[in-house]
Amino acid sequence: MTIKTALLLAAGLAPLPAFAQALPEAQRGAMLAGIEKRTPSLAATAKALWGWSEVGYQENKSSALLQAQLKKAGFSVTPGVAGMPTAFVASFKQGSGPVIGILAEYDALPGLAQTTDPTKTPIAGKAAGHGCGHNLFAAASVEAAIAIREWMIANKVQGELRLYGTPAEEGGSGKVYLVRAGLFDDVSAVLHWHPGDANGVSTGKSMANISGKFRFHGVSAHAAASPDKGRSALDGVEVMDVAVNFMREHIPSSTRIHNIITAGGEAPNVVPDFAESYYYVRNVEPAIVRDVWARVVKAAEGSAMATGTTVDHEITGGVYSMLASETLAKVMTRNLDTVGGEQWTPEEIAWATELQKSLPVQKPLDSVRETGSRERGPDGGGSTDVSDISWTVPTIGLNTATWVPGTPAHSWQAVAASGSSIGAKGAAVAAKTIALTAADLFLSPETLKEAKAELDKARGPNFKYDALLGNREPALDYRKPTPAWEGGKTK
Repeated sequence: MTIKTALLLAAGLAPLPAFAQALPEAQRGAMLAGIEKRTPSLAATAKALWGWSEVGYQENKSSALLQAQLKKAGFSVTPGVAGMPTAFVASFKQGSGPVIGILAEYDALPGLAQTTDPTKTPIAGKAAGHGCGHNLFAAASVEAAIAIREWMIANKVQGELRLYGTPAEEGGSGKVYLVRAGLFDDVSAVLHWHPGDANGVSTGKSMANISGKFRFHGVSAHAAASPDKGRSALDGVEVMDVAVNFMREHIPSSTRIHNIITAGGEAPNVVPDFAESYYYVRNVEPAIVRDVWARVVKAAEGSAMATGTTVDHEITGGVYSMLASETLAKVMTRNLDTVGGEQWTPEEIAWATELQKSLPVQKPLDSVRETGSRERGPDGGGSTDVSDISWTVPTIGLNTATWVPGTPAHSWQAVAASGSSIGAKGAAVAAKTIALTAADLFLSPETLKEAKAELDKARGPNFKYDALLGNREPALDYRKPTPAWEGGKTK
């Protein structure tokens, strides 16, 4: 055992296999220089998407811009894949060889419109904001893909590069429909990234989830003159909430259930004939999510019986937990360390210092310069539809420091940073790391073979992919306002 190997093992890191060699220095330097030169373009794209802030399945301008850029760069683009108008696949193929996929997300979150000011300053009249930084995600992935294509041509590298434009990650499970349609069946590896407040590669599990809407139907009546003639749909929603809250004691403690009431009537003196509740159930184990969701459905049915109403439900999303590739993580970690963290200007540091005053947890600002050692990371937390891909293709991703350290996702602070220059700098780190990692994998079929064997072992011999959202078509209207109801029918 060499001293280097001993140090890696002592740090909890397995050494890279001998066949996973880094890209030759001249090629690596050229690729990094190319992305650095195009960083202004990355920033402009990210800012355009930030300005539009289009929510799930409504990302028409964002998707069109990304497709146009990729076509101009020499990719063949197939729009509207898997029944999703804003989804697309961009491909560059040169001979036969591995197929490497890169993911791009571009949907915003409702209710988070915010300027780039370091203090809370909502944008009047705007309905959504990029509180998860998907504007950066998409822009960086596109720039990485363009850089890889140029490298493949310059060095006569054989294989196919695909960029997947994936809408509606935030609750719409867009990637699940791509998996179901078989669009990853021939892919050797998939690379992705996500904005965050630190740089690192993690292989911890995310949470599987099922989400859906429960719609109760009752009978309208005058709430004072003839309440006995009415049957309140809102009562059904509220009794369901009580039933689910009592259920929490009797489910696995790591399970998360959360909901909002999306429709509850129009006026207090009218017994509402329609009400709707939007639920999420999460756990790191998909089987537990299925079981708890079935019990939530039973609670809804019982609540309808108790209140003299009827109920139907629609599963709008469902994703697995992450099954990240340790083999690919080693390669990506090396490349992240090569790229290094961000360097902020004095003006950016001053901006970040001001924003940090609003954060409950304040971390050192200079931590954005660090890449950190690779850790498995904690299980749980949020959910992502990348997870479904990870159960079908070897998959790995990273986070980069696009936000002020200590910033939580889905916050106005994340929106502000995602539209700023520090967001673009963090995105450039991601673009460079993904590009180098893809290049390494194109030149290392042995690494891809090892990653596939690792995935097969982790899934087990009898694994068969079965989407948690079932066979439904994409819920293209899940972000649209709940329609008004009259007599059980939409107006």
